[in-house]
Amino acid sequence: MQSMVRKAAFVGSPGFVIVLCAISVLGETLGSVHLNENAVAFATGLIKEGHVIADGKGAWREHKPSPGVENEFVRAHGFAEYAKWHLAVDERYPENTKRRYKFPYGDFKNVHRCGLLAMKARARQYGYAEIESAAAELERAIKDKPPINTDFRRFIDSSVSALCKSVALTLPSRQKCIDQFR
Repeated sequence: MQSMVRKAAFVGSPGFVIVLCAISVLGETLGSVHLNENAVAFATGLIKEGHVIADGKGAWREHKPSPGVENEFVRAHGFAEYAKWHLAVDERYPENTKRRYKFPYGDFKNVHRCGLLAMKARARQYGYAEIESAAAELERAIKDKPPINTDFRRFIDSSVSALCKSVALTLPSRQKCIDQFR
């Protein structure tokens, strides 16, 4: 009987150690990543100023800055400015490293809606409720305030076309109307 208990303890102990290590690492990781309040305030300001790209879900792969662009931005502006473009800070890494800053939301000029959507999904996946909530709040702010930074040509074309259609009887041709405003 004692040999069976020893055998079960011997067989079960490596599994127990692995579980304890996994819990320890997971707890350390979750505890070391926290919301970057300065980045939230900075992003809110950018949204209020209209520096927004209201793109669709899935576009972040194409719009996310490349490592080369990130390196150039850090060289030109430093890590303090780089940190403002990331909604999370990982305390496990030193301040002057890119690994410290997580969850980017823009391209160093504009806030991207697709970046916020990707960030929200990833934060939910890894259990960062505070970061998920901040991303959702910023996304709501984009929905509430129409972006000023839009494609101006498209705006002109659509509004001029609508104007020309409404006054088509008084103008000689729609094309002349459109050409007049370009």
